[in-house]
Amino acid sequence: MAHASEPTIVARIAEHARTRPGHAAIVFEDTVVSWDRLHRDSNRAAHALRAHGVTRGARVAYIGRESHHYYTLAVACAKAGAVLVPCNWRLTPGEVQHILRDSAAAVLFAEAEFMPVVARAVEEFDVVEVDAPGQRYAGFTAWLAGRPETDLEFAPSTDEPVAQMYTSGTTGLPKGVVLAHRTFFTFIDNMRRAGVDWIDWRPEDRSLSAFPGLHAGGYAWFMHCLNAGATSVVLQTFVAEDAVRAIERHAVTTLWAAPAMLQMMLVEPGVTRDTFRSLRKTVYGGSPIHRELLLQCMEGFSGELVQAYAAAETGSFITCLRAEEHRPENPKLASAGRLCPGNELRIVDEDGNTLGPNEPGRICVRTPAEFVEYWHRPDETARMKRDGWLYMGDSGYLDEDGYLFLRDRINDTIIVAGQNIYPVEVEDVIRTHPAVDDVAVFGVPHPRWGEVVRAAVVTRAGETLSGRDLMKFLRGKLAGFKIPIGYDFVESLPRNPTGKVLRRVLRAEAAPAR
Repeated sequence: MAHASEPTIVARIAEHARTRPGHAAIVFEDTVVSWDRLHRDSNRAAHALRAHGVTRGARVAYIGRESHHYYTLAVACAKAGAVLVPCNWRLTPGEVQHILRDSAAAVLFAEAEFMPVVARAVEEFDVVEVDAPGQRYAGFTAWLAGRPETDLEFAPSTDEPVAQMYTSGTTGLPKGVVLAHRTFFTFIDNMRRAGVDWIDWRPEDRSLSAFPGLHAGGYAWFMHCLNAGATSVVLQTFVAEDAVRAIERHAVTTLWAAPAMLQMMLVEPGVTRDTFRSLRKTVYGGSPIHRELLLQCMEGFSGELVQAYAAAETGSFITCLRAEEHRPENPKLASAGRLCPGNELRIVDEDGNTLGPNEPGRICVRTPAEFVEYWHRPDETARMKRDGWLYMGDSGYLDEDGYLFLRDRINDTIIVAGQNIYPVEVEDVIRTHPAVDDVAVFGVPHPRWGEVVRAAVVTRAGETLSGRDLMKFLRGKLAGFKIPIGYDFVESLPRNPTGKVLRRVLRAEAAPAR
């Protein structure tokens, strides 16, 4: 058993179970799971994983919606030395198949609703069904039956891998971002050492993440709550009405959400500032926010409002626009704030030279919470990690006061309500239409979703095609949130002398999203 002071998930949950056994760790619908119960149930699940043949370092995949059982499994993986691989349930069978094959998962946990996707994705796979016919979560409960509640004889180091979150990469296929235990401890430790609470988790907090636990942002938020001993209020999936109801019902004190999610909550019928009276802090990020929406959030949400900049690869937050800086007249309101303690940041040109204030370039980050590697992609890991720095896919600049202003994503990743989409994977599917000669996919700002996907299409000579035709063609081939909602039919695509498509030109010329 790991010593309680060690910065690992295993040690920290054992400490909470010993010192605060009856305090709520998770609230899911009408179910309250104490730290003692979560500790004992995750021990049972860890023993079950070992009995199932899951060895140290093996990948354990999950496809389904959130519940207390999902997080029981997440903690169990940490205790067994396994690595959790969440699959976004919105993905198509082909996308699920890629993640399962790429991760070489030893076992897949799947909810009944998604078994047809699993069946179409793989012919033969070791599957544990979370549900039983007519009985919610009965399959998972049966899988745990008879397993001991004792601790396993395994004490992971803080560098032990614990999760593998899939995100889009330069090839267009999702790649696995491997995260270690330390990812969920260094940010909190550095903030405490610096004596600041810009973003914080307290043992008495009841915290809600609007990001799903299948997303790096949602998973990390839960683990930061676990670190601090805060109560996590879990939604099966994000629905604005349910989120608002949960905030009121459970007196939620901290909230983590994408700007689009905040907007959806604000426009729910009957919502007023008093609806959010229990909130002491709302942290937002994951996609751009327009000034109009930010002003609405400043007016509509009680408590403090904080912006954060992060990525799956950074493991935790890099910069923060603090609560006291959220003033309409503040010229820094358009920024992503300044560095959080323990992190470093610089802006470089194409040759890696550090740029001065107000000079735009690639954002480079140094953080102790950084990811371990891209799973089975040493070349891409080496391109991302250079001389101790993470070379981010974002461009921006630092002003003379050290505030980060984001400009664009160098790798053209599109972020729709916190979901990452890489243009190449969408383009590859569109190109399979017999009437398409060429295509470029890009993101355009949207007042509700942050961004939406748009496509510029060149049709083959003599062919006719409409946006409706392409939307019908793409259904079932791509996850719904990846399908472009707007199409521009053009004679040719703008390219630079080397033949690369100039997406910034397409974005500038595109019709405004509605």
